[in-house]
Amino acid sequence: MQRNTFLKLTTVLATGLLLNAPAHAQTTTINVAAIADFAGPYASVMPQMQGGRLAVIEWWNKEVGSKLNVQIAVKTFDTRYDVAQTASLWPGIKAELKPVLVLGLGGPDAAALQQRLPDDKVPMLMGTAAYGFGWKPDQWVLNLRPTYPHEAAGFLEWFRATKLQDKRPVKVAIITSEATPAYADMAKGLQSYTKANPDKATFVEAIWTEVQPTDLTLPVRRLVNAGTDVIVIQTNTAQAVAAKRALQALGKNVPIMLSLHNGVVGSSKALGDPNGFADDFEVGAIADATEDDTAARKFYRMLQEKHGLKSGWNAMTIMGLGQSIVAVRAIEATLKAKGAGKVTGEAVRETLLASQFTSNDLMGVLPGMDFSNDAPFPTGTSKVNIATMKDGKVVRAAGDVTVPMVNKW
Repeated sequence: MQRNTFLKLTTVLATGLLLNAPAHAQTTTINVAAIADFAGPYASVMPQMQGGRLAVIEWWNKEVGSKLNVQIAVKTFDTRYDVAQTASLWPGIKAELKPVLVLGLGGPDAAALQQRLPDDKVPMLMGTAAYGFGWKPDQWVLNLRPTYPHEAAGFLEWFRATKLQDKRPVKVAIITSEATPAYADMAKGLQSYTKANPDKATFVEAIWTEVQPTDLTLPVRRLVNAGTDVIVIQTNTAQAVAAKRALQALGKNVPIMLSLHNGVVGSSKALGDPNGFADDFEVGAIADATEDDTAARKFYRMLQEKHGLKSGWNAMTIMGLGQSIVAVRAIEATLKAKGAGKVTGEAVRETLLASQFTSNDLMGVLPGMDFSNDAPFPTGTSKVNIATMKDGKVVRAAGDVTVPMVNKW
């Protein structure tokens, strides 16, 4: 009798403890798709960008998401930087993940999905500069930086002011390809800028070649003979390396202006010479990969120490950091405004268009971020950082250089 009473009392106490125990909120998982290229022209530098992406997601999950009972899950898809591959994989990606956001890689992704995403209600964030063919209102493909011609124009005006003693128009040529709409767009935009600003720049020639050319000696010889001051290559490391080898074969040293995804470190590595792109330049409206003790560099070191970031401190890693930090902040702001159950692609895009993220919000990786329906890139005053290479290291040539106005083309 006493034993039965004890069992009943134990059961009642246990039940009471269970009823009074604090309820653990269920963790919500929010899916993000990431597009990568581990087999195409960016295979040599993609791991750097990917490392930056994933480290930011892990940091946010541990430091922010855990307090909100939310985790962001990322699944990466290799599209080989190919329009057709991206287009063919997208329906399956959308059906499998139901992502609220896509981390895009480059021009093929924008070309393949620009018309699809408004119907699918999924925004795509690009770490690259923007494209002229996407410079339209109400876009769902959003770039963290202004167009490539905007960035090139900022560099050319700085180069003319600081490197040309007679301040004549700088003679500029571009090496690119018709293989992707984004590559072709770079030449069109640069030509448009030079035509509108003949007192600042003269367009020499566009060298149209393969995405991964083998030898550019003959066309580069033409550029040298024409007195070209700067060769712009905002495409990929393969074209940068081919151009550099051509200049070496000719015994000439014409400065090359690179973008961030094919910057001086990655291109030097692909060339097989750690100082191969000495005195050339990389340009982008985002934190540079110099050794300065910036907020972005401190964030990077924290990710190294606490969240397993293995990628080096270089332009590709910084692009991955920038892309993901905007993504997580947009998701975070949507969560706080609407609740975990209402974080959709459409809601995240609304947040991106309505919010003004500061440099502190973005850990110093970007100067800030503001979008509008008028343009798929930041609408505030853009600034570019210009870096060069000395003794195998990236050093700042100029910071916060004003980006001039560039007309639509």
